[in-house]
Amino acid sequence: MTQASPGTPRVLRAMNDRAALDLLLAHGPLSRSRIGKLTGLSKPTASQLLARLEAAGLVVVTGTSEGRPGPNAQLYAVAPTAAHVAGLDVTTLGIRAAVADITGRTVGTYELPTPGRRAAADTGELVVRAVDGAAKDAGLVRGDLHRVVIGTPGAFDPSTGRLRYASHLPGWHSPTLLDELAAALPMPLAYDNDVNLAAVAEQRLGAAGGADDFLLLWNEEGMGAALVIGGRLHRGFTGGAGEVGFLPVPGTALVRNAARTGSGGYQELAGANAVLRLADELGLAYDRCAPMHEAAAALLRQALAATAAGPGSAAAADAGRYGELLRRYATGLATGLASLVAMLDPELIVLSGGVLAAGGERLRELVRAELAELAVPRPRLVLGTVTEHPVLSGALQSALATTRDEVFDTSR
Repeated sequence: MTQASPGTPRVLRAMNDRAALDLLLAHGPLSRSRIGKLTGLSKPTASQLLARLEAAGLVVVTGTSEGRPGPNAQLYAVAPTAAHVAGLDVTTLGIRAAVADITGRTVGTYELPTPGRRAAADTGELVVRAVDGAAKDAGLVRGDLHRVVIGTPGAFDPSTGRLRYASHLPGWHSPTLLDELAAALPMPLAYDNDVNLAAVAEQRLGAAGGADDFLLLWNEEGMGAALVIGGRLHRGFTGGAGEVGFLPVPGTALVRNAARTGSGGYQELAGANAVLRLADELGLAYDRCAPMHEAAAALLRQALAATAAGPGSAAAADAGRYGELLRRYATGLATGLASLVAMLDPELIVLSGGVLAAGGERLRELVRAELAELAVPRPRLVLGTVTEHPVLSGALQSALATTRDEVFDTSR
C-alpha cells in the first residue's frame, strides 16, 4: 500500500476525522452543525466526515437534539463497540481486572484473589482467568479485546524481561513469564509499574490534568513515585525510576544491599510501617491482624477524627497523641520529598495511595508546611482525586490511548 504524504487529501481527511472523534469523546453526543463549528469545517464537509465515520463503524446516531427552534438535528457519538481494552492491577493480594469500551466506560470487572504464595507456573493462568472474567462480565470473549495493559509493583527490565524491584510479588519473576502470557493472550500486551499507571490516571482524569512536570508519591503496600517530565513518564534505564522507597534519607539507618532486603531509608521513614511504629511509640492502639497498609490508613483516619473532635469527647482525649502522629509522619514524608524536589523541581506533587489518602487535607497541609522549610522550590502539593482503583484506571487509560490511535486512524 502506498503511504499517503502529509498534506494529501487522505491525510487531511484523517486529521479532520480524528479531531471530530476527539471532540465527541470530550463533549459527548454532538450535532453535525456543532461538529462543523468546533472543527471549522463547512456543513457539507462535516456531513461527509460523519458519513465516512459512520460507515467505518466509528460513530453512531444516538438521538436528536430538542428544545431548539426548527427541526431536530441528529446527534452523533463515538460508537462504544468500536474497540474494547482491558486493564489489570496486580498486587500481593490478587488481581483486579476491568474492560472498557472505546469511550472509556467500564463495562466489565473481575477480581481474583490469590491467597498464599503461588508458584510461577500459576501466574500466567491467573492472568488469563482475570482477563477472561472481566471480558465475560462485559459480554465479550478474550479475542474481542484490542489491548491489555498490566500494572504491577516494580518494573520489567527491558533488557531481560524480568520483573525487578518487586521481590514481594510471588510468581512474577520467571524469565519466561512474558513469553507465556504473550502466547496465551492473542492481543497486544503492555506492562507498566503500578505507580506510573496511577500517575496516568491523575494526568488524564484527575489532579494532574494540564501539568507537564509533576511527581506522584504513592504509599500503599509500598512506597513509590512516578515522574512525569515534559508530559511523558520517565521510567529510567531499567524501569526503576521512581523506586523511592530505596532512597537513603536522614533519620534512618543506612540500608545496604537494598535489592536483597527489599527496603530502604525512605520506606522505613515514611512507609505504612512508619505509621505503625509511631503509633507504638505514642501508645496508640491499632488492628495488628490487618494488612500493614490498611492498619496505617485506619490510624490516620482515627487521627483526623480525634484532632477534629470537640473538647470533652471521647475521641478528643487522644487528640494530642494523634496530632503528634500526624506531625511526625508529615515530617518523614517531607524529608524524602525535599530530596526529590531538589533534583526534579516539579510544578506539582500529587499524594496518592490508600495511606496518604487516609491522611486527607490535614496531612497534606502538614507536609506542605514542612516541605516549605526543607526545600527551596515550592511546588503545588495536592491530594490525588482518582481515588477508586487508580492503578486500574491508569491501565485502562493507557490501553485506550494506544487503541484509539490505532482504531481512529482512517488514513490507512
